[in-house]
Amino acid sequence: MKERLPAHDAPSGLTPRTMRAVTYDTYGSADVLRLERVDRPPIAGDEVLIRVRAAGLDRGVWHQVTGRPRIVRLAFGLRTPRKAVPGRDVAGTVVAAGPAVTRFAEGDEVYGIGPGSFAEYAAAKESRIARRPANLTPEQAAVVPVSGMTALQALSDIGRVSHGKEVLVIGASGGVGSYAVQLAKSSGAHVTGVCSAAKLDLVRSLGADEVIDYAQGDFAGERRYDLIIDIAGNSAVSRLRRALTHGGTAVIVGGDNWAMSMDRQLRARVLAPFTGRRLTGFVTRERSGDLERLTGLIESGAVTPSVDRTYPLDQVPEAMRHLDAGKARGKIAIAVSA
Repeated sequence: MKERLPAHDAPSGLTPRTMRAVTYDTYGSADVLRLERVDRPPIAGDEVLIRVRAAGLDRGVWHQVTGRPRIVRLAFGLRTPRKAVPGRDVAGTVVAAGPAVTRFAEGDEVYGIGPGSFAEYAAAKESRIARRPANLTPEQAAVVPVSGMTALQALSDIGRVSHGKEVLVIGASGGVGSYAVQLAKSSGAHVTGVCSAAKLDLVRSLGADEVIDYAQGDFAGERRYDLIIDIAGNSAVSRLRRALTHGGTAVIVGGDNWAMSMDRQLRARVLAPFTGRRLTGFVTRERSGDLERLTGLIESGAVTPSVDRTYPLDQVPEAMRHLDAGKARGKIAIAVSA
């Protein structure tokens, strides 16, 4: 990684005006990332400043850095990235709070959504963070927010999972999938996970009752499911429909092919009224209430983050390449500060 790091600019014990951060100024592969010193972010009245101890890396960050497919640039910047520091998942310590913040104070250990989390400091809205689960390390906590909230909302808010339901999780070994398996089990569902052969053992360890190697088995055979959470992004909508019970629900969360996922979500919404089944997608809502629900499940032992590897801040490009190669089992953490 290219580095541009001038000397530190604050006495020991004081929050510095600048910070180390992974930055990029053009879309591309992991090669566009560099480590440099930039200005520490300001905070608004409803935000806290977090000293980042760890961040999470997932496909959302991959889209942010690569700008692929091009439609995602509507959110990140049409020609060049709108924000220089990538990352959203964060875990760390509150070092300052805006005047409108009421739930957090200096010294609180928190986790949640902090845009620009691949840095020593990140600003986060009070409404998008929660206190860090007492039984998690910062690295474990940092891989929960985006994927955990997505899985929780897909299962509970959209899928309405309940005891005794037959649930199929496609893409069960990834970030969202690893939480979906555990959350479905904690609701008393019978869970079948679909993943590659190399990751069958991981999905079993997460609590799946049955596992299917996507290269060998066909989940759309004679078996029918009350709820399908499809994170892999490759199955035709018609195939999902065939695998559902009458009145069942398929929730299309996304996948590596973002454009295909959006197309499938649109097709699902059009076809659903004519099938006797719910075929739908959704956009994850980032809210502290869901993080608090996840905290309760984590502290009870019902859910445990699956951390594949942890990389230091100066090895983010290597972490991106590992993710891009499809090797991650669960989530990737970025360790930022002690």
